[in-house]
Amino acid sequence: MLPKAEDALQALGLPARDAYRLPSSSLRFPDGCHWRVEISGVERLSTLEALLEESERQQIPVHRIIAMVMGATYLVPEELREFARLARDAGIEVIVTPGPRPLWDAGKQVATPEGALSGLRLRGADGLCQYVADVMRAVDVGFRGFLVWDEGCLSVMNRLRQEVHLPENVVFKVSIFAGHANPAGARLLEELGADTFNPVADLTLPQLAALRQAVRIPMDIHVILFDSFGGHNRMYECPELARIAAPCYFKIEPGPSVSTFYKPWAAPETHRFVIREKVKMARIIRDIVVETCGGIKCSPAAPADLAIPEP
Repeated sequence: MLPKAEDALQALGLPARDAYRLPSSSLRFPDGCHWRVEISGVERLSTLEALLEESERQQIPVHRIIAMVMGATYLVPEELREFARLARDAGIEVIVTPGPRPLWDAGKQVATPEGALSGLRLRGADGLCQYVADVMRAVDVGFRGFLVWDEGCLSVMNRLRQEVHLPENVVFKVSIFAGHANPAGARLLEELGADTFNPVADLTLPQLAALRQAVRIPMDIHVILFDSFGGHNRMYECPELARIAAPCYFKIEPGPSVSTFYKPWAAPETHRFVIREKVKMARIIRDIVVETCGGIKCSPAAPADLAIPEP
């Protein structure tokens, strides 16, 4: 039956096997480059300021940040406006995390070892409406990028964008917590309106190459990952990752766990220290790519297609 199944998947335009030959991706970012830098956990103004200082010191561009992972609800409007202004002036795309996050929301099933298998989703109609409200609050301040971890919510947000309840230039990034790991899932996200997505972090090179054959949107690949997710380091794979998965963001997220590091009462000093380390790791990744394969290009700072805030 396997050959029959392969024929059926290929008829749907999906790869039937992982791409063991590791073909080079023919896709690029609009500026013609293969890869960009994404750094998560820019929680507060002080964290963003530390990131900007370290980016200048290391002479490494940061193209996108995942901000307020604790939840944008925890920042007052004045903080949000200043955050948007600083990111705009630096030419950095900001993906806001509406919040609070499900890992520390009212329902705790998802925080248990077995309950987590059911997936990270918004809970109830109120949960969906509160997410939309927090996005609208951030849009009013000037943010144009948002994290989504629920396919139903993604579909709704795309409809709101199409019907101009949200600006047409708003972008949606699908989180690793959505748990997608195969070409069909990647294709589904693209069809639902995702502008970029984060597959699960432990996919092999052939598996990632197969995902690239199914979609055109950027993939966001964890190069360094939380201990609670496996704690891996794929720095030396970055040249091959960029070659087969372009256009892609290299995502840098060291630390013990999401559920402790990003809660709103985590110490700002800790966030500042770790964000500087993340920027330094981005420089190391760039050095590895340049030394290994100079033809694999990183975008310069502030490419024109980013969803930069408009405060």
